[in-house]
Amino acid sequence: MVLEKVKAILSEQFDVEEDTITVDTLIADDLGADSLDVVDVLMSLEDEFDIEIPDDEIENIKSVGELVAYIEANT
Repeated sequence: MVLEKVKAILSEQFDVEEDTITVDTLIADDLGADSLDVVDVLMSLEDEFDIEIPDDEIENIKSVGELVAYIEANT
C-alpha cells in the first residue's frame, strides 16, 4: 500500500510511468531528482502519510525501497 502511494507520487512528480518505478529505483540517479525535486517530493509524501522526515534522514534515503521502509517504520 505504501509502495503504491509512493510510486504514484513519484510518477506524477517526475513524469515517468508508474510501472517503471521499483523498490530499487534510485531517486536521484534513476529519476533525475535534484535537491529541489527531493524537497517537493518529500513535502508531498509528508502530507500524504502525515509524517515528518527530518533533514538528517533525507540524506540516508537513496532508493524508493529505503523511502518506503522509512515511511512504514514511522507511521
